[in-house]
Amino acid sequence: MHHGGAAIGSLGLFTVLLGAALPLIDFFIVNVALPAMEKDLSASPATLELVVAGYGVAYAVLLVLGGRLGDTAGRRRLFLIGMAAFGVTSLACGLAPTVWTLVAARVAQGAASALMLPQVLATIQATTAGPRRARAMSLYGATAGLSMVAGQILGGVLVAADIAGSGWRAVFLVNVPVVVVGLLLAVRSVPETRSDRPASVDVPGTLLLALSLISLLLPLTEGRAAGWPLWTWVSLAVFPFAAFAFFRTEQRADRRGGTPLVPPSLLKLPSLHRGLALIVPFSVGFSGFMFVIAVVLQQGLRMGPVSAGLALVPMALAFFAASLAGPRLIGRYGSRVVTTGGLIQGVGITVLVLTVWKGWSGLGIAELAPGVALAGLGQGLQLPVLFRIVLSDVPTDRAGVGSGVMVTTQQSALALGVATLGSLFLSLAPSAGMRDALAVTLLVQLAAVVLTVLLSLRLPKTVG
Repeated sequence: MHHGGAAIGSLGLFTVLLGAALPLIDFFIVNVALPAMEKDLSASPATLELVVAGYGVAYAVLLVLGGRLGDTAGRRRLFLIGMAAFGVTSLACGLAPTVWTLVAARVAQGAASALMLPQVLATIQATTAGPRRARAMSLYGATAGLSMVAGQILGGVLVAADIAGSGWRAVFLVNVPVVVVGLLLAVRSVPETRSDRPASVDVPGTLLLALSLISLLLPLTEGRAAGWPLWTWVSLAVFPFAAFAFFRTEQRADRRGGTPLVPPSLLKLPSLHRGLALIVPFSVGFSGFMFVIAVVLQQGLRMGPVSAGLALVPMALAFFAASLAGPRLIGRYGSRVVTTGGLIQGVGITVLVLTVWKGWSGLGIAELAPGVALAGLGQGLQLPVLFRIVLSDVPTDRAGVGSGVMVTTQQSALALGVATLGSLFLSLAPSAGMRDALAVTLLVQLAAVVLTVLLSLRLPKTVG
């Protein structure tokens, strides 16, 4: 049993990237299916938000743990277990008879994703080096960004196709055949790797991280729809204490020579903490935008699910083109690529604000295309590069922990984006109207983009 070093082939890389795409597609595929679920299961808005949040929170809370388990028990093994579990839980979501069974199945699906996803980056880190790793990381970044957009497009197509009268259920059932193919490929093509110095599981750290994320994300997601009952405020008040206790526990474990869930020594790497500081506002803006645009296109502009999906195609194409050009540009311009990407994304969002403001009544796919494409181009220059920067100095034997920390940050921020920008939009829309609510939400996202541009100036100039 050797540790790393077994180079991963193209088929193996394709297989782990497929594993990375599934959880992200599933986070976004639901956005377009929510109106159909609401009708079919006669679900309240607060319960529906749990279908989104239950998945996101379970996934974010367990990711670092998933990475740690992979380092210890073997990443290929956990990838296979996670993928199989993802298939089974997707089936459970697709067959859910009531909204509460759907919520429970979504939480379980989030947990399965958390077992599968950290193994992808850790396997790439452990089985590639030099230019091959740079290319694999860029492909990972491209996969991540595309999955988010493609999830929404695919969701629209599946809901509209209404295969055999399945409606929204198809968005979950489609995972099952994909998982079967993925498992067959993985058994043949993914090499087994594990850490030379496997770490034990940090139980207090895991529980405190879970408490921190749940006490922040749950009330923010549920609060508006539930009417801000007392528990939401109590929960938000718990958050700073839980976060502080988590931080202190990790520091203590680090000093004692233990292995904390999120090692403070790892967070001291400038490339890691500066990169993570950018991933937060970037992901909050990205997921908030995707959630709000799904509502606006379907409910505000009365587009069908397919048109709502098609409106995002320019974004997906531009993102893909930018992330493919990324590696060559990084070689020449280093982290300035991220700054440029932020500026282009800012221009795209400004164009969108003006488009929405000036031409709301005649708004269609063609009118939205320029702004959406520019935003996608800018995002494609940022995300894959950021992933590379964050992990550039993480030692190989801590690949699982490093990628776990990064993906947790990204996933929590995605959930936070839906909770904050989504709630802002939904609370403004009834009184201000959809147009103004969208414009305000886009301006808030623009502020997040300005923040990422400023933060990007602190990134290390050259990218390893």
